[in-house]
Amino acid sequence: MSTLAERRKARKLYMKAKKKPLGEGSRFAAVAKIAAAGGAKNPKAVAAAIGRKKYGSKKMAKMAAAGRKGK
Repeated sequence: MSTLAERRKARKLYMKAKKKPLGEGSRFAAVAKIAAAGGAKNPKAVAAAIGRKKYGSKKMAKMAAAGRKGK
């Protein structure tokens, strides 16, 4: 578990990233950072699960493929 200041900083980063366009990876990274600050063992898996729940498997897979290609 991290300090309250670290969790607040991660949350502030997420709120800033939330305004950026969908699919560029900044939102994913921000959610992963929040999960890490909360004490998650695998923060990227937590971020992926949240994304699949919010956007659905098909759209999340499409965004992940675009992220791997670097677009």
